[in-house]
Amino acid sequence: MSLVGPRPALFNQDDLIKARTDAGVHALRPGITGWAQVNGRDELPIPDKVALDAAYLRDRSFSLDLRILWMTLWKVVRRDGVSH
Repeated sequence: MSLVGPRPALFNQDDLIKARTDAGVHALRPGITGWAQVNGRDELPIPDKVALDAAYLRDRSFSLDLRILWMTLWKVVRRDGVSH
């Protein structure tokens, strides 16, 4: 597991696992935070999550990882997406 990468799918999320496999995202090491998490998390439908994970796969770089880490910190501080 790494700091940045697609969040691991739950064991019962077969549709997400299949979509990620079809998009080649399964080749990435899972992360604690990722591009899909800072762009909507659980509010995103599965096709959008997979599209964001695929965009990360295509465009990944050290600078993108730093941007994702910064955005994660900012969202945690602001409590964005926290419903309880």
